[in-house]
Amino acid sequence: MGPRRALRLLRKRQDLPMSGGPLQSIAMTKQELKEKVSESSRHLGQVRDEMQKRIVGQKGLIDRLLIGLVARGHILLEGLPGLAKTMTINSLARSSQCAFARIQFTPDLLPADITGTLIYDPIKGTYSTRRGPIFANLILADEINRAPSKVQSALLEAMQEHQVTIGDETLLLPEPFLVMATQNPIEQEGTYPLPEAQMDRFMLKVVVGYPSEAEERVILDRMASTRPDFPLNAVVNPAEILGMQGLVNEIYVDEQVRSYIVKLVLATRETKRVAPELTRLIRCGASPRGTINLALAARAHALLRGETHVTPDDVKAIAPDVLRHRILLTYEAEAEEVTTDSIVASLLSKVPVP
Repeated sequence: MGPRRALRLLRKRQDLPMSGGPLQSIAMTKQELKEKVSESSRHLGQVRDEMQKRIVGQKGLIDRLLIGLVARGHILLEGLPGLAKTMTINSLARSSQCAFARIQFTPDLLPADITGTLIYDPIKGTYSTRRGPIFANLILADEINRAPSKVQSALLEAMQEHQVTIGDETLLLPEPFLVMATQNPIEQEGTYPLPEAQMDRFMLKVVVGYPSEAEERVILDRMASTRPDFPLNAVVNPAEILGMQGLVNEIYVDEQVRSYIVKLVLATRETKRVAPELTRLIRCGASPRGTINLALAARAHALLRGETHVTPDDVKAIAPDVLRHRILLTYEAEAEEVTTDSIVASLLSKVPVP
């Protein structure tokens, strides 16, 4: 090794600037990234604080909504009635100056009721486009599994491509764009199971439980009124959210963490190598979209914490929400009442952490 190369390596390890300033510019870039991440994390914390003026507890749900928002992912929410699902996403819209629309899914709903349709003008003899409620920043698809498959499929193009085709015209949806769909786990009558293709479009599936006794008391004191009013301040705007979405791509993911993500997703498909006892329980594992979403969600999780790099703990924290709806169980697993959460927990304990 020549003396010039040795000097370069030494300065690189010590993070010292060289003549011409390449390392100095890298160091400045890192500093700028750190400042931007810190500022974005602070803004997201302000949004969380505003939402918690109306929402008691549910910190996990709020954080997942913020992760989905900055990672350009959609959220499937499963929970019992009365757990503030609608209020949560409505509070997010009010805290971020985003347009909000609620779509109540019913058996008689048509795809045009969501995306829009062409209206014929008999006087002019022309068609005009009437846009549906999907043209908003934040969409609540309430009880999505009460509508038939043809209506559910109307969301596929919007969720994946962020666009809608009406007639022969393709219209872009406003950015940022987030769909939060809810489904009720206890009411089976009159419901239609979501197709696997639709399930895979959701970055996260969040399961919401009942509040604790202390939280229930706060809910009583705060909400037991005929006109509960909690004015929220808009602390971020859509342009700032788009900036955060671009910042997510700058969060560093080490090669070992990337390999850990891939191995974790592969473990859902090739369980014989990691957990042979789970092979008879899994019918189908996570798709490559699961790998992509796990990496993006981990980056957004790190951004939410104010970190410029992803750690294995970020991956482990978000993995259950990314993978629980992407693992299809066998009939044997369902008969034994095995849940995908237990399978993901088992895989997380068996896949080596870097």
